[in-house]
Amino acid sequence: MKKMITAIFAIGALAACDNSKNEKETALNYPETKKVDTVTNYFGTEVKDPYRWLEDDRSEETENWVEAQNEVTFDYLKNIPFKKDLENRLSELWNYEKIGSPFTEGDYIYFYKNDGLQNQYVVYRKKSEDAEPEVFLDPNKFSEDGTTSLSGLSFSENGKMAAYSISEGGSDWRKIIVLDAETKEIAEDTIRDVKFSGVSWKGNEGFYYSSYEKPEGSELSAKTDQHRLFYHKLGTKQSEDKLIFGGTQDQKHRYVGGSVSEDNRYLFISARNSTSGGKLFMMDLSEKNPELTTIIGNEDTDSYVIDNEGSKLYIVTNLDAPNRRIVTVDAANPQPENWEDFIPETENVLSTSTAGGYFFAEYMEDAISKVKQYDYQGNLVRDVELPGIGSAGGFGAKKEDKVLYYNFTNYVTPGTIYKYNIEEGTSEVYNKPNIDFNSDNYESKQVFFTSKDGTKVPMIITHKKGLELNGKNPTILYGYGGFNISLTPSFSTANAVWLEQGGIYAVPNLRGGGEYGREWHDAGIKMKKQNVFDDFIAAAEYLIDNNYTSRDYLAIRGGSNGGLLVGATMTQRPDLMKVALPAVGVMDMLRYHTFTAGAGWAYDYGTAEDSKEMFDYLYGYSPVHNVKEGVEYPATLVTTGDHDDRVVPAHSFKFAAELQEKQAGNEPVLIRIETKAGHGAGKPTKMIIEEYADIFGFTLYNMGYEVLPNKVEEKVKG
Repeated sequence: MKKMITAIFAIGALAACDNSKNEKETALNYPETKKVDTVTNYFGTEVKDPYRWLEDDRSEETENWVEAQNEVTFDYLKNIPFKKDLENRLSELWNYEKIGSPFTEGDYIYFYKNDGLQNQYVVYRKKSEDAEPEVFLDPNKFSEDGTTSLSGLSFSENGKMAAYSISEGGSDWRKIIVLDAETKEIAEDTIRDVKFSGVSWKGNEGFYYSSYEKPEGSELSAKTDQHRLFYHKLGTKQSEDKLIFGGTQDQKHRYVGGSVSEDNRYLFISARNSTSGGKLFMMDLSEKNPELTTIIGNEDTDSYVIDNEGSKLYIVTNLDAPNRRIVTVDAANPQPENWEDFIPETENVLSTSTAGGYFFAEYMEDAISKVKQYDYQGNLVRDVELPGIGSAGGFGAKKEDKVLYYNFTNYVTPGTIYKYNIEEGTSEVYNKPNIDFNSDNYESKQVFFTSKDGTKVPMIITHKKGLELNGKNPTILYGYGGFNISLTPSFSTANAVWLEQGGIYAVPNLRGGGEYGREWHDAGIKMKKQNVFDDFIAAAEYLIDNNYTSRDYLAIRGGSNGGLLVGATMTQRPDLMKVALPAVGVMDMLRYHTFTAGAGWAYDYGTAEDSKEMFDYLYGYSPVHNVKEGVEYPATLVTTGDHDDRVVPAHSFKFAAELQEKQAGNEPVLIRIETKAGHGAGKPTKMIIEEYADIFGFTLYNMGYEVLPNKVEEKVKG
C-alpha cells in the first residue's frame, strides 16, 4: 500500500510557539513496502512478520527499498531551511586540530592527529619530543571516500614491526596488515576475515588474533557463533597459523580473546558466550609445550589478568565483588580458592590500569571519575588530583615509563591531555584543543530523579548559563541503559552546536548500565528490562515537571541498545515526546539473536526461545511488534548503516516500515540509511557532520522552528 501522510509544522517568526498557528503542510509519499505472509509460532502464539524479506541484505528488492526510502528522506531533509546553517556551523566547530596521547614504540614516539576536517586520524611519529614528526600511516589514503578506517595498531616488543587492522565500509570484519615499521613497507600477505579481535604480540616473533569462519550466506547478517584464537608467526602464510583455542565442541564460544603479558611469559585467554560472564585460561609460554590451565571454568563472573610479577598474577574480578576488586595468586595454582585480596571492593565501581610500576584505580562516584594510585604492595600512594569534575581516562603506560598521559573531559570541556609524572604525582597540560567554543558560557549539573519503582537515578543536565525554565527549551534526552556500559561526562563537538542553539542535553544513568556495578546492570536485564524504559520515561517527566522543557520541545535519542530504548519508549509513551531519534537500534527482540553475533546479547535480553515467559516479556516491548494502528507517534528519524553487521539494518528497516504503515498522526516517519557505513566506528568526519546536521535539523524543524533558535535569540535581543 502506498500511503500519503501530511506533516504539519508550526512557523514562528521568533520561536517555535503556538502549534495551532501559521501551519504549513508538507506531503510525504512513502515508498510502498510490500507485506508477506510470514508467521512464526512461539509457544502457541502466532507472530506475523510481514517485512521479514527486508532481512535479506543481498537482495535487489531490499536494495531498491533502501534507495526509495533514502530518496524520500533526503528530499525532506534538504528542504529544512536552516539545515545548511547547521552543517556550516558543525564544520566550523569541528575544524580544529585534535591530537591523541603520545606513546613510545622502539625508537619512536607515536601519536594520532587530525588537522580538523580530515575524514580519518593520521598516525605520526618522531624520534624525540623536539623532532619534526613524519607521517607513519594515513588512513585517509586507504580509500577515496574515507570509508576505510584504521581500527587497530600494535607493535612488536622492539617496535621494529607493526600490525594494523582496517575496517571497510564500517564493517566489523577486519583485515590485518603487517608492516616493517622502519621502512613503512608491507612485510607479508594480508590476514583476512578477522572479527572482534585485537592483536597481541609475543615478543618480536608473531602475534595472536581471533576470528570466525566466514559464515554461509551474507557476511553482514549471517550468524557467527564459534570464535577461534590463532597464532601468526611472522614470515608464514595465514593458512599456516596455529589454532590455539576454539574450533572444537568443548571449546565453542562466541567471543574468544588472547593477551600476552608484558614480560611475554604468559598468554591469557578469555572465552565467553555472552557480553557478560566468561571463562579465563592461561598458558605459560616459557615452557616448550605449554598446556592450557583453567583459572575460571564457568561464565558466572567477569575476570581478567591485568599484570604479573614473575609468577604472581594480579586479577581484576567481580567474583564475590559486584563493584570489582583486585586479587593476587600464584600462577602455579591460579584458581579462585587461592586468591587473596590486593585492592578490596569498595562501594564504587573499579576499573584499573598499570603504568610505571604502579596501579591506577579509577572509580566512578555517581558517574564522576576519582583516581587512586597504588604501589605493587597494595599501599595507597596518593589520590590523583584531577583538573575538575568529569571523566578521566588513559592512566596506562609501560612499566619502565616515567610519565603517562591521561585525558580529562566533561560535557562542556573539550578533551584535554595531561602529562602526569608517575613518581611525583603532578600533572601539567600537554595538549589543550583550540576550539571555537566558550565553555564558560555553559553549565552541567547532576540531579537525582525517582523512577516508577522508587529507585533514585542520576542525570546530568547541560545547557547555557542563565537558562530560563519556561518549558520551551529544545531538549535532547539521551540514554543507553545496557550491557554494563557507563555513560560518563564527555565533550561532543556535535552536542556543542546543539548547546549553542539554546538546547538542553540531558543524560540519565539508567539501570542496565555499569555506573553502580553489577547489581545496577542486572536490575535492567531480561525480565527487568522494563526498569530501563521506566527510568528513561521518568527522566523525561522530570525535565517536563521542572520546566526545562515540555512535550513539544522534547526529543529522545539513543543508539544500538539505546536505539531499542528509544523504540520501546516511543511505542509505550508516544505522548511524551515530540521527536524520536533511534539509531542503529535493536528493534526486533524476537529475532535479534539469529543475526551475526546477536546471540551473545542474551545475558541482557534473554531470547524468545528460552521460555514462554521470556517470549511473552520480549513480545510485550519489542518495538517492531508494538507499533499500533491508530496511534499518533512522534516525528521519527530512524538512522542506520547498510554495512552494520553488529545490529543489522533490518531491525531499523522493519521498524520504519511498521511506523510508516500505522502512523495515525501528521508527524513524519523517515529512515536515513547511510551507505558504506556500519555501526558507527570509523565513520568519516564528512559523513558524521552531514548526519548530525540532518538529525538536529529534523529535530528543530519538527519542534516548529523555521530559523535556528540562536537566530531567534539574536533577533529578540536586537
